[in-house]
Formats: sequence, structure tokens, C-alpha cells
Amino acid sequence: MIVGLSFVGFLALGVPIAFTLAGVALIYIFASGNGILLQSYGQQLYGGLENYGLLALPLFILLGEFMNAGGIGRRLMALALAFLGSVRGGLAYVNLIANMMMAAILGSTVAQITIMSRLAVPEMERAGYSRDVSVAITAAGGLLAPVIPPSMLFIIFGVIAQIPIGDLFIAGIVPGLLIFAAFILVIAWLGRRHGFPANEAMSLTQRVRAVADALPAALIPLIIIGSILGGFATPTESAAVASLAAILVGLFVYREMKLADILPAFVNAARGSAIVLFLIAAAQVFSWVITFENLPALVAAAMQAMTESPIVFLLLLNLLLLCLGMITDPIPAIILIVPVLLPVATGVYGIDPFHFGVVLCLNLTLGLLTPPVGTGLFTAALMGNVRAERLSLLLIPFFLATAAVLLLLVFFPVLSTGLKGLL
Repeated sequence: MIVGLSFVGFLALGVPIAFTLAGVALIYIFASGNGILLQSYGQQLYGGLENYGLLALPLFILLGEFMNAGGIGRRLMALALAFLGSVRGGLAYVNLIANMMMAAILGSTVAQITIMSRLAVPEMERAGYSRDVSVAITAAGGLLAPVIPPSMLFIIFGVIAQIPIGDLFIAGIVPGLLIFAAFILVIAWLGRRHGFPANEAMSLTQRVRAVADALPAALIPLIIIGSILGGFATPTESAAVASLAAILVGLFVYREMKLADILPAFVNAARGSAIVLFLIAAAQVFSWVITFENLPALVAAAMQAMTESPIVFLLLLNLLLLCLGMITDPIPAIILIVPVLLPVATGVYGIDPFHFGVVLCLNLTLGLLTPPVGTGLFTAALMGNVRAERLSLLLIPFFLATAAVLLLLVFFPVLSTGLKGLL
């Protein structure tokens, strides 16, 4: 009870989630009168970071910085355009394809929306698309980030759940392709409704030039995915190799990156990593406290009293996650949910932890594009100079498409576990 009231009180006062988690743990220790727990507080805080898998997080953030500085994103846009003919809404499809490529490099929804808003929205406006629809398609493409490897949410989930992150990456491939296909259908419907223009046909020479120019950029996602699937590198090692490749491509192939850009990229990556890592450390202490409160056992008993069906449990979980995602960011939500509900899902209902992770990460990412918090929504609105209310309405078809994929994952777990089993 003390933990719950303290947590709600801190959030109501607007205290940052990391300080909320750490503060609630301290309040519980003092309220319980157990001085031995206080002696272990610092050890638990530090212990939350003693995990090799967490090294992948700052390395993937660093990779995104190098990719942005080296002009790789623009080449991926041109590569996607080269594979399309003169079709209605061609640039909208290119935007989505480029988002999928970006997702295989960045793994961060907000970072992906930020970069693609700079690259895609101006190009679509010049081609005759309305700004609000262009921003909406760009923002929706950010929903590919949590399931297409590498995903920061997968890394954090894998660390907390103590399961192989590489296998979790593999589990996200088929769901990511399903969302991509669903979004293609949504764009086709929007194209008829809004009268999207057809893109200009490219000559064979232009296509060959675009493909040749983008080949070095395409090496980066191939290095990440290929090294993991081939067993040559862990996700952490693949991120390090891909970051080095991004530097070499930006400096010596495209020559858009300068040596002076390297240090600011490290500084930006360090700042972003410090925020996330401190949050994870605070979450370790919080998880330690709720274990003493016996919260997982209480939740398991409550869920078992409501249903004995794994499918009904997953449907209830999705409703809970949708509500939670509207008021908090995915990373804090993962940190809160996983220690409590993962033991229930695996131990009581026999749900595969990889299946649970894919559903959890995909669902929580919807919260990035929903008010009142909606970090991704407001980032896209700010970058595209569009009202967030208007953007929310335009995103409804993409939400419905994502919800349909989530339902497929609930009823057919093999969609997230099958490929991992084959490999």
C-alpha cells in the first residue's frame, strides 16, 4: 500500500519517473523499519547496470548519431524510391519503406520520427502531398521501431527478463513485416481518399545510380542482422561494428561527415544513454522493493481469479498496456510491467517469454503516439509544424491496423516464436 500511494503521489507532483522509482524504494525501506535493506540500496542501484546486454543500448544510440551525420538516411530514401514505378502515392510508400530501413538501424521510435521528419516530409510536400498527411505517415512509420531489429525496447526487455536479446530480435521480424504490410494497405486507402499524386518514373540509369549510391548505407542493417543471425556477433558487438562502419561510410564514401562531427555524436549518445541507464538502475531498486511486497504473487492470484485462459490474459494485458502507454513512456512501462507480469505470464499461463515481449513492446509503442503524454506524437507535430490534435485523428487508421496485428499475435503465437524455433 505504501509503495502504491507513494508512486501515485510522486507522479501526480510531476517527479521524473527515475527519481520516482528510486524515491519510492527509499520510502518503503524507511516505512518498513528494515535498516538492512538501506545498506543494500546502493548495491541494488549499481547492480541494475551490471549487465553485458546493456552495452548495446548506448552503442545503438551512437550508431543513430553517426548515421544521421553521415547522410545515410537520405540514401535509404532514394533506394526505396528506385524500387517503385510510377504509382499513386509512391512517395508515401517510399516513406514507409525508408522507415523500415531506419528501424533496422536506429531501433528508437522518437529518434526515427525525428530523422524521418527532416528527410521525408519536405520531399512529400514538394511532390504535392499535404503536410498533415505527410507527417502522419512519417509518425506511423515510427511504430516499426519496436519490433524490427535492433530495438531498444527489446534490449531493455531482454535485460530485465534475462532472456537472449538476439533471439528476441529474431522473434520481432515476422510481426514487424506484418505491421509493414498492414500499413501498406492503410496508405493505399489514404491514397484513394486524399488523392495522392503519382511519383515520377525513374529511368534505368537513375535507378542503377540510386542503388549504387545506397549500397554502402544498406551495409549497416545487413551488418547488424547478418552478424546476429549468423552467430558471428552478439547484438552489442554488432552495434559496435555497425557504428564503425557508419563512421567509415560517412567520412570516406559519402564524405558528409567530418572528423569534427564525431565528438558531438559521442556527447549526444552519452547524454541519451545516461538518462536511460539511470532509469534502469532506479527500476532495479524498485523491482527489488515490489518483490519484498510480494506484488507478483498478488497479481498472479488476481489474474487467476479472473481467468484461466492464456488468450483472455493476453487480451486483458493489451487493454492494461494501452491505458498505461497513454500516461507513461514505453521504457518506464516495461520496467514496471515486466517484473510483475512476466512471472505470471510464463509461470501461470505458460506463455513464451519472447511472445510476451513482442506483444508488450509493440503495444506500449502505441503510447508514444497517443495523448496526453505521446512523446512521439508531439515530436512529430513539432518537427512537422502540425497540430497534435489533427495528427491524432490522421493516425487512427494506423492504430487500427496495429491493433489488428496485435490480435493476430495474441491468437497465433507462432507468428512471434516460429522463426526463432526454425533458426
